[in-house]
Amino acid sequence: MIHSMTAFARKEIKASWGTAIWEIRSVNQRYLETFFRLPEQFRGLEPILRERFRSKLNRGKVECNLRFSTENAEAGKITLNQDLAKQILAAADWVQSHGQSTGVNPVDILRWPGVVAAEEADSDAIQKDLLAGLDGALEDFLQARASEGKSLESMITSRLDAILVEVDKVDAQMPEVLKWQKEKIVTKFEEAKIELEENRVEQEMIMMAQKLDVAEELDRLKAHTKETQKIMKKGGACGRRLDFMMQEFNRESNTLASKSINSEVTQSAVEMKVLIEQMREQIQNIE
Repeated sequence: MIHSMTAFARKEIKASWGTAIWEIRSVNQRYLETFFRLPEQFRGLEPILRERFRSKLNRGKVECNLRFSTENAEAGKITLNQDLAKQILAAADWVQSHGQSTGVNPVDILRWPGVVAAEEADSDAIQKDLLAGLDGALEDFLQARASEGKSLESMITSRLDAILVEVDKVDAQMPEVLKWQKEKIVTKFEEAKIELEENRVEQEMIMMAQKLDVAEELDRLKAHTKETQKIMKKGGACGRRLDFMMQEFNRESNTLASKSINSEVTQSAVEMKVLIEQMREQIQNIE
């Protein structure tokens, strides 16, 4: 199976500590490049994330973003520092015993720094949840690349089939082309009032046939088609190999176009070049 380098995935995580959202997107790139945008408190996860992406991907420019919020976090338990609270109350009583009204409010005592401490979320547990969410997002991301790759494979296969149709058209026309060329040579001899010599006509035909022979180009186009199908069937990171095959296709189609001597062959050559260009553009997105 082939994979596209263009994909997007989003995964939301909800837990007692709040919510987090992973977003992964990628576009085509010659090599693998990964970029991470993480909240400051999770910067330490970057080496782990980079390694996970490298183990799954070969090519592409990948951006991974994490949005983290504690807005909807569940209220944690609070701890009362009773000793400190008693000291504050004792101090307030002493002030009041010396004729100064303190008007101490219990809530004010609770607000005193260090009297009440909220239970902090377990950072290790949060990181574990975040990495599990990343794995889910990465799995969705890979599925999206595979789905897009399947569409690309279908498109390329249809173009390869169309190229074979044009190859067969040219192949079927060659006997008629050579017959027409022989008649053209004979006509020129007659117009010039030159006595026809069978050997001379044969020599001219041999030279012309060599110039117009496209059998080698047609055979190579067929071979390139089979090789391209083989590469796609094998799958994996095959984008560069497919791109090389498009160069080979272009070389043969250009040679075929240079040997075209009638409108039908020319039309087939042009159609092949269009099909090859359509494949080449899409192959740029294959991993």
